[in-house]
Amino acid sequence: MSDEISTVKPKSAVTFKKIAGILAIVVVCGLFIYWAWTRNEESTDDAFIETNVVDISARVSGYVKKVAVLDNQNVLQNDLLVQIDPQDFELKVQSQEANLKVAEAHAAAAHHDVAIVTTNTDAEIHQAQDAIKVARSNLEQMRAQERMAQAQAELAQADWQRYQNLFKKDEISQQRLEQAKAASISAQNQWEAAHHSVMASQSQVFMAEAKLAEARSGPQQVDLKKNQLTGGEASVAESKADLAQARRDLTYTELRAPTAGQVVRKSVLVGQFVEPGQSLMAIVYGPPWVIANVKETQLLRIRVGQAVTVRVDAMNGQSFKGHVDSIQSGTGSRFSLLPPENATGNYVKVIQRVPVKIVFDEPTEQLIHLLPGLSVEPTIHIKP
Repeated sequence: MSDEISTVKPKSAVTFKKIAGILAIVVVCGLFIYWAWTRNEESTDDAFIETNVVDISARVSGYVKKVAVLDNQNVLQNDLLVQIDPQDFELKVQSQEANLKVAEAHAAAAHHDVAIVTTNTDAEIHQAQDAIKVARSNLEQMRAQERMAQAQAELAQADWQRYQNLFKKDEISQQRLEQAKAASISAQNQWEAAHHSVMASQSQVFMAEAKLAEARSGPQQVDLKKNQLTGGEASVAESKADLAQARRDLTYTELRAPTAGQVVRKSVLVGQFVEPGQSLMAIVYGPPWVIANVKETQLLRIRVGQAVTVRVDAMNGQSFKGHVDSIQSGTGSRFSLLPPENATGNYVKVIQRVPVKIVFDEPTEQLIHLLPGLSVEPTIHIKP
């Protein structure tokens, strides 16, 4: 009995060794096959679908009058999304239109004043110059008459004195003496009247010269009116700018879709007061792509243009073809909101990841179910 047991044990040991050897060979072959199959591939499960997302924000403040879309609704370009109550903005447009009319009226009046002052100034200068010529001519005539009256007065005075001497000698009558005296007095009065006429003519000359000086100051009045015209034209330009701003603000009361897409993140309600810059919703549009955060140890063999197979978790592992579009010039942590500060404290080395953009080669119609944020697993095929 003991002999039989001793003969069985060696056979069992040999069989176990054979099985272990076969398993070892299978494992080694499997590892070799896996290495040979994957040595020209780089993959990561740190990857997500991305797409274009445009934020829809209010540009003017006011109460929301109408919300024309629902959550996750598809919209076309220029479709109405939200309307802010336009009443205040319509009144502002009317007010600015009235201000513009007033400014244009003032500018037109200033332009008319410039034309009138310019015309009147030239006419007044010519009139004043003509008046000076006439006044000076009259003055010369009055001076000639004064000289003639003076000569007649001196002659009459001399005759009277001569007649007085003749009367003393009884050579003329009393009547003749009285006539000579009356003639002398009359001539003297005429001389004085002529002198007053000269003085009056001199005053007319002074007045005409003053009028000319006043007329020559007209260009200053023209400059003043031109400055007023410039101010009026500036007011018109300002009013036009204010009106354009008011009209533009009125158009901002209607928020329309900048592109065709799907409404997401809607957070606006009718009656809500919104401020400029406040986000009301977003629109997702355009073909999707993949952002794969690959390890820095994988980056060496990845090149732009390499083929990629993208497996989508949400679609039971369905795969899509694509290619490497671009590689970010820096790690994700370097461009994060709060970059790590490695110069202080204890440093623990971790593998960094670099975002790689992968673009699909499939038609856009086949990618409609690839929503932003979905997890995917891209496999980059490295060219040997």
